[in-house]
Amino acid sequence: MADLERRIAQGRGDEVADIVLRGGRVFDLITGEMLDGDVAICDGVIVGVFDAYEGREVIDVSGLVLVPGFIDTHLHIESSLVTPFEFDRCVGPRGVTTAICDPHEIANVIGAEGVRYFQEASMRTLMDIRVQLSSCVPSTHMETAGAELVAEDIAGLMGHPSGLGLAEFMNYPGVIYRDPEAMAKLRLFEGGHVDGHCPLLSGKDLNAYVAAGIRTEHEATSAEEALEKLRKGMRVLIREGSVSKDMHALRPLLDERTAPYMCLCTDDRNPLDIGEYGHLDYMIREMISLGTSPLAVYRAASLSAAEAFGLKDRGMIAPGKRADIVALGSLEDCDARLVMAGGVVLNDAAFAAREVIDPVGRGSVKAPRVTPSDFRARANKAETDVIGIREGQILTDHLHEDIEIVDGDKAPDVSRDLVRIAVVERHGKNGNIATGFVRGFGLQAGAIASTVCHDHHNIACVGVSYDDMAAAANRLSEIEGGFVVVKDGEVLAELALPVAGLMSLEPFEVVRDHLVALREAAKSLGVTLEEPFLQLAFLALPVIPALKITDRGMVDVTKFEIIS
Repeated sequence: MADLERRIAQGRGDEVADIVLRGGRVFDLITGEMLDGDVAICDGVIVGVFDAYEGREVIDVSGLVLVPGFIDTHLHIESSLVTPFEFDRCVGPRGVTTAICDPHEIANVIGAEGVRYFQEASMRTLMDIRVQLSSCVPSTHMETAGAELVAEDIAGLMGHPSGLGLAEFMNYPGVIYRDPEAMAKLRLFEGGHVDGHCPLLSGKDLNAYVAAGIRTEHEATSAEEALEKLRKGMRVLIREGSVSKDMHALRPLLDERTAPYMCLCTDDRNPLDIGEYGHLDYMIREMISLGTSPLAVYRAASLSAAEAFGLKDRGMIAPGKRADIVALGSLEDCDARLVMAGGVVLNDAAFAAREVIDPVGRGSVKAPRVTPSDFRARANKAETDVIGIREGQILTDHLHEDIEIVDGDKAPDVSRDLVRIAVVERHGKNGNIATGFVRGFGLQAGAIASTVCHDHHNIACVGVSYDDMAAAANRLSEIEGGFVVVKDGEVLAELALPVAGLMSLEPFEVVRDHLVALREAAKSLGVTLEEPFLQLAFLALPVIPALKITDRGMVDVTKFEIIS
């Protein structure tokens, strides 16, 4: 019997269903009711609800609440520091059945090859990974990336089954001032889906940006900013990552009236935070505990997300929808007891049965060998631009401090929490090294360094000792990229990320344990930030106000120019 006829027959009860979930109660996201009855599944599709069914396989979910699988509406899987296959195994059992990713991290290192790797991986994971096409590689003209994707390159990647549209358009000045290359990329997806990225944009500039056909926004950091974007037709994605923590600020906007236009995302969340707090399940628990309606939260986590991205085949436990189902102990605890993606139960056997493809991007760290003198801050005036960290945000402050010049150098001053930050070009293009100052780490000694350095992914290093900064940066070349903490020339902790200098080849549990050691090592140097490594990475992203640094120098993001 053909698939269509089988689904109809099983839904009507004329044929025994492939799978029946029995004994649970369905949380209906339309009415907010708890409804009894079996859930019948055929070929990975829900065909029957709220009635009695027989099944070839019957799964007992007695006492559990059934909700649709969760949809992470914007993330970079690379920032989980593991491959798509380990990400699948890490967050799938927590209820995430669809992940809408932008592989622009790996694309900035190895170009279209990295996007194709994610496209191929998406065909083999148990969760449904949707691969948006990266719009801004590199993010601006003010950095050196390992690759570039122009409109012609993006056109060559279109048409893959995993595709939904164009990923976050970070170059918002390029949109509002009609840069020809930005226009060429937008025209490829005219009438289709385009993700947004426009922190603090408002007024007529925001009108212009939305008029380009850009539909979503995950960079809102205040309720006021999010409300303007909602009023102008953008779907607002509430973000809670390892660094960018906007959930508490935006949560008051989420209610049963706004829920159809608000979604959830993580953007960048590592296995340590996932292990200690959770993923989307953490956001759901936290918002409900703070008083948000469970109906509003679960809608944002699934149905609203599906509607926002045109995924009409999911987001509800209803006939004709993909069998993405999470069985919970309670709505309030969001404690997944069983997760099904496309009708497949996410368990060890199912993960072991997947075909895993070979990684790409090995040997991508081609940085020059640096010396301590490379980190001196050569200058002829005491007035100094300083990056001011805002913990829990990727926005920074543009500070100004007077730092005395001694022997032609401005030295770090731990008494004022002014430490050296540097970016070393690592793609083998030009060997650029730029230095500056940052406040907010609390660093008292040593250095930390990383090749996770948004979005160009050069080497970012922060330190008090130039010797230790050089040792840390050079160690990253030896281990093909990753994170390193150094004190007095000794490596205190490290994590190798040999896949494009971004992802580990180890299981997520091993990565999580390394992150624990790295966090403790950073604290031993005086670091006060909860997540110093990803916070460091975002200090090099020149599309987030107000002051950043790339391999070409300090960047005034408000003016969108490199400071002379």
